[in-house]
Amino acid sequence: MTALDESKAEETVIIDLAGKTSIADWMIIASGRSTTQVGALADRIIKALKEAGGSTPAVEGFPANDWVLIDAGDLIVHLFRPEVRQFYNLEKMWGVDRPGEKRQGA
Repeated sequence: MTALDESKAEETVIIDLAGKTSIADWMIIASGRSTTQVGALADRIIKALKEAGGSTPAVEGFPANDWVLIDAGDLIVHLFRPEVRQFYNLEKMWGVDRPGEKRQGA
């Protein structure tokens, strides 16, 4: 999370997946303002994971950097440009609100 904050990621959401799925325990979703920033965020996360002693994560989405997926086993990180994030709306799929939004009836 610190790596995202330091790199000025926007609208970061952390989702606890424990008990909801077997794919991971945690999911982080964040936005970058441009493909360049999304790529830089991904590089920073990958570096932080390696520095923390983790194995090299699986990464999808380079070099387009519209949506980069980093799979570090128990942690999955999705980094998006804002338009792509809005289109896929992963927060809705996992039943959480995007920053600044509230679900109807909540």
